[in-house]
Parts: sequence; C-alpha cells; structure tokens
Amino acid sequence: MPDLVIFDCDGVLVDSEHLAGDALRALHRTHGIDVSAELFAGIIGMKTVDGLAALAASTGRALPPGAEADLWPATAAVFRERLKPCEGVVDLLTASDLRRCVASSSHPDRLRLSLSVTGLDAYFPVDAVFSASEVPRGKPAPDLFLHASARMGVDPRRCVVVEDSRYGIAAAKAAGMRAIGYIGASHAGPDAAEALRAAGADHVSGSMAEIGERLRQE
Repeated sequence: MPDLVIFDCDGVLVDSEHLAGDALRALHRTHGIDVSAELFAGIIGMKTVDGLAALAASTGRALPPGAEADLWPATAAVFRERLKPCEGVVDLLTASDLRRCVASSSHPDRLRLSLSVTGLDAYFPVDAVFSASEVPRGKPAPDLFLHASARMGVDPRRCVVVEDSRYGIAAAKAAGMRAIGYIGASHAGPDAAEALRAAGADHVSGSMAEIGERLRQE
C-alpha cells in the first residue's frame, strides 16, 4: 500500500467545481465577457491566476484591474450555502487508515472554507493541507505534489494522488507518483475518463468505494 495518499480538494473531496464555475462566469458576465461552460472546463485544475489568464487569452478580454478581487467573496457565498462533500468521500476517509494529505490549486482561504463547511477538516490536520500558493508553479508542473510529499516526509514513489483534472494527473505523473482519476463529481462530462487516461492516469473511477479498494491494492 502507498505510504501517503494525496487528495486534490475541488472535484475530489468537495463537489465544488460547478459552483466555482457559476461564480466565475457570473463575474465575467458582469463585465460583458462571455465564458462558456467549455472554456471553464478547460481551466479546471489550474491556479486561479493561471486560469484567469487562460480565459483572457481565449476570450480576447481580461477582467478590468481589481475585478478579480470580487471572485473569492462570490465563490465563498455560494460555498457556504451549497457546498457538499463528493459522494462517498466521507465513508472512504472514515474507513481508511492510510496516511493522507490535501494538495490543491486553490488559495488557502478557499481550501480552509471548503474543508470546514463540509466537515472534512476533521480528517486533515492543518499541517497536512497544501496550496499551490506555496510553490512557484501550479499544476501541471509537479511542484505542489513534490512539496506535499517532502513536507509529509514521504518518497514521491511511495505516494498515490487522487485527482479529477488532467492538469492534476499530469502533475502527479511528472512528480513520479501513481495517479488515480476521479470522475464522480458534478462537473465531470462524458469525456472525463478518456481525458484523465490521456493525461497518464493509472486508474480512473467514478466511485469513491472503488478508489478506496484500489488504494488498498496499490
């Protein structure tokens, strides 16, 4: 079995991507910029700053200076009202005694809120939660996962990552880790499994129970 399981947060622990997408697209609409569902899907897994830059390049229009500061309050309001854990994740965390941590592209404030409003902070101590804001490069670079494994004192080759985005899967493989793709969250489309496999996922599943069994076999 692995010495450490590294969980992404958004779209793996919490079913948040569709909610974050609603907030992000609404903010852009306020400034006359249309962000399609397809464009948003293309930035899932990125750091916020990288995602906004990618959207600006795709639409040909960036948010006006300072407007990005409105994104987090809008997202936080939606999270407090509607955010839930992904189906089966509480059972997986309760049943498993494997060592674990969180490594997410989200800002620390978003990470803390996501874990606290869903009660998942009970499964992850503060020193086992890592944000891409702590490293120079976000996913698909391996920096965040290597940072998490180093802080947890575990050889990257003894780590398994559970991810929902192709950027996260690519980052895990670049770090020399096993990668399990999760496609059970609300935002996962019909091509999600194929995209994660193409990114290098060693296994793909929409069931947390199946992923738990897979972790015991790794």
